[in-house]
Amino acid sequence: MTTIGEIGEDALIALFAPRLPETDAEILGPGDDAAVVAVDGHLVVSSDVLVEGRHFRREWSTGADVGWRAAMQNLADIDAMGAVPTSLQITLCAPSDLDVDWVLDFADGLREACEPHGVGVVGGDLSGADQIVVSVTVLGETHGTEVVTRADAHPGMVVAVSAPLGAAAAGFALLDAGVDAVPEASQLFKRPRPIVGAGLEAALRGAAAMMDISDGLLRDAGRIARASEVGIALDSAAVPVHPAATSAAAALGVDALRFALTGGEDHALLAVFPSVSSVPPGWEVIGEATDAFAGVRVDGQVPDAVGWDHFSR
Repeated sequence: MTTIGEIGEDALIALFAPRLPETDAEILGPGDDAAVVAVDGHLVVSSDVLVEGRHFRREWSTGADVGWRAAMQNLADIDAMGAVPTSLQITLCAPSDLDVDWVLDFADGLREACEPHGVGVVGGDLSGADQIVVSVTVLGETHGTEVVTRADAHPGMVVAVSAPLGAAAAGFALLDAGVDAVPEASQLFKRPRPIVGAGLEAALRGAAAMMDISDGLLRDAGRIARASEVGIALDSAAVPVHPAATSAAAALGVDALRFALTGGEDHALLAVFPSVSSVPPGWEVIGEATDAFAGVRVDGQVPDAVGWDHFSR
C-alpha cells in the first residue's frame, strides 16, 4: 500500500486529475486558481458534504462508492430546481495514511456517476484531515427556463414523487445491523440512483414546488409546506415503497412503509403540480396541498417521526 502522505499533494493530483470527468461547459478546468465555466441562462449553485463515520464508513463503502454518492446527491439538488447540472468542484480532506488507490477509486466513482450526464469536475482542493471529508459544490444552468423553488405550492394542487422510496434507508439499516440479506438495498444506500432529468421534465410540465428527498419524505414535505405556507396531506397507501425496502423490512422484522416515509438519501424528487394531468409519466401522486392545516399529515394524523436531522444524532 502506498499512502497519500508518502507521495505528496502534487504527485497525487497528477494521478487523480486525469481520471476526473469533463464537461462541455468547461472553459478553464483544474490546474489554476479558479475554474471558468460557460453558463446558458441563470447559474444554479448548491453544495453538500460527506463526513466519514457520519455519512459513510470505509468498511462498507469503497472510494468509488463515495465518489458516486458525492456526485449523485448533488446532481439531484440541481435537478430539483428544474435546472441542468454541468460541473462539480470537489474538496477532499483526508488523513496522510490513506491509500492512494482509495483516492483514485474515488475519482473513478465521480466519473462513473457524472459522464452519462455530461457533468465534469472543473476544480477543487485537497487538504489533510483526521478523517475523510468530501465537500462538493455543484453548478447548473437554466437554459432560460424558470427555476422551481419550494415556495409556490397552493391548496388544491397534487403532491407526487418521482420514484419508489425507502431503499437507501433500508440499505443503511441492513449495513448497520450487519445483515447481508438484500444486496440491492445495501447497494442503493452506497450508490443512490436518482433519475437525473426528472426535475427538468417536471418543471416543463408546470411543477409549482419541488425538492430532492434527502432527509426523508415527511421532513422534506414539511419544508415545502413551510415555504409555501400550505399543509401537505399524504395518503400512506399511495406512497410507493421500493421492492428492496420491502424485502429488507421483512428481513429486519420492521415496517417497510417507515423506510419510505422517514428514510432519506434515495434522492428521488418530491413535487407539487397544478393537477393530476400535469404529473409526468412514471411519477406517483401521493397527496395534495391544503389550507385545512399547517405542516404534514399522513392519513389525517400528525406523524410521530419525520426523518433525518443532522444535529439530533
